[in-house]
Amino acid sequence: MTFYAENETARSFSFSIEEVFKKVAEAVLAEEKCPYEACVNMLLTDNEEIRAYNKDYRQIDRETDVLSFPAIAYDAAGDFSVVEAREEEYFDLDSGELILGDIIISVDKVEEQAKRYGHSELREFAFLVAHSMFHLCGYDHMTDADAAIMEKKQEMILAQLGYERE
Repeated sequence: MTFYAENETARSFSFSIEEVFKKVAEAVLAEEKCPYEACVNMLLTDNEEIRAYNKDYRQIDRETDVLSFPAIAYDAAGDFSVVEAREEEYFDLDSGELILGDIIISVDKVEEQAKRYGHSELREFAFLVAHSMFHLCGYDHMTDADAAIMEKKQEMILAQLGYERE
């Protein structure tokens, strides 16, 4: 699996963003029984830049903690069978990996929300990666029922990996 992480800010953390990103992403893909090697891109940016992305792509002119850009149009969340008939659209033809999509995380929000919720930046970062990975697997939280499913899955992954609230 290939996980690309780029930090366009001067901000650093006390943990390896690449290691946590990979660990959480692999756990989500295992939970979802993704039958393919996958590729995910992650960009770390600041509040100003994520606000610009949010405005450009979602027409929402405010900062946010994470944006997810799934590359797959799922029929049902976690159902990867949709990609089989459209290999040239969903797979990197050089590596053979399934292209899941892109994640953008605000490092400012990681810090702010960790303080607000009383847990570590590591836990907040892991949460945002898990949240976004489930979006890349077709999950959403537009209804209360969908939100409950997604929240349960996120908390299970975080607990499994030891990224629980302190």
